Amino acid sequence: MNTMIYLDNAATTYPKPDSVYQVMDDANRNLAVNSGRGSYKVAREATELISDVRSKLLELVHGVNGEKAVITTSATNSLQIILHGIRFEKGDVVYVSPYEHNAVARNLEVLRKYKGIEIEEIPLVEESLDIDLDKFKYMMTRKPAKCVCCTHVSNVTGYILPVKEIFEMSHGCGAVNILDASQSFGLLEIDAKSSNADFIVFAGHKTLYGPFGASGFIDVNGIELESVLAGGTGSNSTNLDMPQESPNRYEAGSTNIIALAGLNEALRVLDQAGNYSHEKELTNYLVDKLRDIDGVTLYLPDDVEKHIGVVSFNVEGYTSEEVGMILDEDYDIAVRTGYHCAPYIHKYIKDKDTLGTVRIGLGLFNTKYEIDVLVEAVREI
Repeated sequence: MNTMIYLDNAATTYPKPDSVYQVMDDANRNLAVNSGRGSYKVAREATELISDVRSKLLELVHGVNGEKAVITTSATNSLQIILHGIRFEKGDVVYVSPYEHNAVARNLEVLRKYKGIEIEEIPLVEESLDIDLDKFKYMMTRKPAKCVCCTHVSNVTGYILPVKEIFEMSHGCGAVNILDASQSFGLLEIDAKSSNADFIVFAGHKTLYGPFGASGFIDVNGIELESVLAGGTGSNSTNLDMPQESPNRYEAGSTNIIALAGLNEALRVLDQAGNYSHEKELTNYLVDKLRDIDGVTLYLPDDVEKHIGVVSFNVEGYTSEEVGMILDEDYDIAVRTGYHCAPYIHKYIKDKDTLGTVRIGLGLFNTKYEIDVLVEAVREI
C-alpha cells in the first residue's frame, strides 16, 4: 500500500477521481480511434466526446458569445501556439507579470531573440509582493503593450493576481491579453468576457483533475493567429492550407481521445466551489501551523484572501533541496523544491542562498492529518 503523502499538486494533481481512471481504461479498450477521420460508429462517438469536452470547458468560463475551446497536449503547447502565432514586429512590447512560468518566459525569450520584441515586467510592491497597478498604468502610457501575459495564480507563492484589472488597462491600448490559468482553471471563478482576456490557457492535469495530454485554451475573441502547427485535421484534406476557423486552425494531428475521455469525466465530476472551499481551508490551516515554527520563512502575499493552494517556505540552515530530500527519505512526503520554472519572481523573494523554495501544492485529496504530519516533520528538521 502506498503511504506517500503527496504535496506536489501544483505540478500535477494526484491522484485523480477513481472514475477518471475507469473511463480512461474503457476508452483505451473501446474508443481508441481517430475522431473526425471516419464515418463509422466508433469514430462518430469519439467526435461526439470531443464536442462534449468543448461544451463543458466553455460552460466553466460562462462562454455564450462564440468563444471556442481549443484542445492541445499541454499548457506549454497552448502558449507556444498563441505566442508564436501573434504577428509580432521588431520593437513590439510584451508585458509579463513577475510570476510567469517558463512556458511563457522561454517562449518570449525566443521571440526576443528572433523577432526583436521587448519584454517588460509588470512592477511589484516589493514589501507585499502585490502587483503595483498604479505603476503598471504609468508604464502603459510610456510604452503601450502589443501583448500582456499574466498567470492567474502563482505556482511559487499561491498569490492570486489581479488579472481582470491588469487586462482592463492593457485592452485600452489594443493589447492581446493572455491569461495562464494553469493553476486556477476549475478552481477559481473565471468569466470569459469579464476577464478581459483574449486567450485563457488551461492544463487538464492540474486543477481540473484530468490526465496528462489533454489541455488547451479558450479562444475568447477570435483573434486570428498565424499557423504554428500544421498537419492533418480530418477535413478538407486536399487543401494545403490549415483551416481558417478556430478551433480547427490550431488542432493538427490525431487527438488523444483516451486523455480527452479522462478530462471529460473529470469535468463531469468537478465541484469547483467545493474544491475551492477545501483547498482554501487547507491553505489557511497549513500557513497557521508553519508560522508557529521557529526558523521557517514563508513566502506569501500579505492578504490571505489573495492566496490559494501553494505554500512556499524554507528552513533556516538548509537548502530547499536538502529539506525536500529529508521529507522524502525520512517521512515519505513528496514536495517540490527549487525554482519551480518561474525565473522572475525569485529575485523578489530573495531565495538564492537556499536554492529556491520548498513548495507545498495542496489538492482535493489532501487532509489536515497529512498537513499535521508534514508540520511535525518540519518541526523535527
